[in-house]
Amino acid sequence: MDAPLPDDRRPYRTYRSAPRGLGARLRGETDPEVGRRFEEKQRGSRPAGLTGPAEPTAAPRRGRGGPGDPAAGKRGYAKWRAKPWTWKRGIKNVVGLLVLWLAFSAVLFVISALQHEGDIPASAQAQLSSTLTPMLFSPQTIVILGLDNRPLTGPGSKEPGSNYSEADASTDSIMLWRIGGGVSRKLSIPRDTLVNIPGVGPSKINAAWSQGAAGPGLTIQAIKQLTGIATINHLIVVDLANFPKFINDIGGITVKTPRICAENSEDSTEGGYFKLNLSAGVHTLTGQQALVLARTRQNACDPAYDDLNREAIQQQIVNAMTSQLLSFHAFTHLPWAAWDAPGALQTDMGPYDLMQMFISAEIGGSPAPLLLSETGEDNPYVGDVLVPNPANVRAQVNKFLNG
Repeated sequence: MDAPLPDDRRPYRTYRSAPRGLGARLRGETDPEVGRRFEEKQRGSRPAGLTGPAEPTAAPRRGRGGPGDPAAGKRGYAKWRAKPWTWKRGIKNVVGLLVLWLAFSAVLFVISALQHEGDIPASAQAQLSSTLTPMLFSPQTIVILGLDNRPLTGPGSKEPGSNYSEADASTDSIMLWRIGGGVSRKLSIPRDTLVNIPGVGPSKINAAWSQGAAGPGLTIQAIKQLTGIATINHLIVVDLANFPKFINDIGGITVKTPRICAENSEDSTEGGYFKLNLSAGVHTLTGQQALVLARTRQNACDPAYDDLNREAIQQQIVNAMTSQLLSFHAFTHLPWAAWDAPGALQTDMGPYDLMQMFISAEIGGSPAPLLLSETGEDNPYVGDVLVPNPANVRAQVNKFLNG
């Protein structure tokens, strides 16, 4: 056995300090101690305090993942490089992108809807009846109104004789929508229908809205009295300035019309009138064309075209919009449509109810229009009006409520 070397000739090691981890701090080790332990582990040296030469380090273990594995470097590189393409991986990536696209659109929809939530007059809000049952599972009744006021700027803003005040507007179109729980039915009320407006007396139903601050509430009251429907859950007032924008977002709408020759709205390029000239048949319309068609009451190509024809066309436009939401164009432009949809409506509904309404519209489908059968009459106090037939009103309302 070799004699021990004197202290001044004994080999020594230097240790570099390594940062202390959580375990070392808990053990109370100092930075030099951590560094020494690290060096001993790397070099395979004997523990400090033992004399004699260090035992030889074991040969590197060769095998998968070991230090001596020549393929370890290649596998490490392969771990970080792009994985090979497969059909399964491709489908997974596509599904992930679709989910992100839908989620992004939903976020935009919620933000936009929150900005427009509760944007209806207080008198109308007081006539609405809320319900705790979600629309997806139980049908609710919505009143949809289109006012005849014009936007301050853009298309339709320079039409001669236009009214720009919503408070002084008349209801150009009135539609009831029974929607939810797999149901989607619509009932239109002509604007010239003779009703008894509370506090006003006999008048056309379209005049109720313009009766001051109470007007919007009187409109809903008149609808309740005419139809006998006691519970109205929600109100939608169509915003004419944003309505065409939303239709353009979803790629226009496809409707079937009779021969239409209409010149009833301003032409933004010439300062005159928008001209809508359609042959009988199926047409794909832009947002502005759809708006003109919805407002057309006089058809030069068909003198018999009246308010009942217009109400049927309006229901067809709403059906076409809900159908178009499932189109490829609408999906590729979904964020834009999601952002503009709440802006096209003034409503008491928030994002939760609006989202249910759009989903319920797709589930409920596109039923045939329901219209009130009325008789024209020259009333000495009101002028030309449409007098509702009580029996027909009851029959149509029953179909609307119960199918």
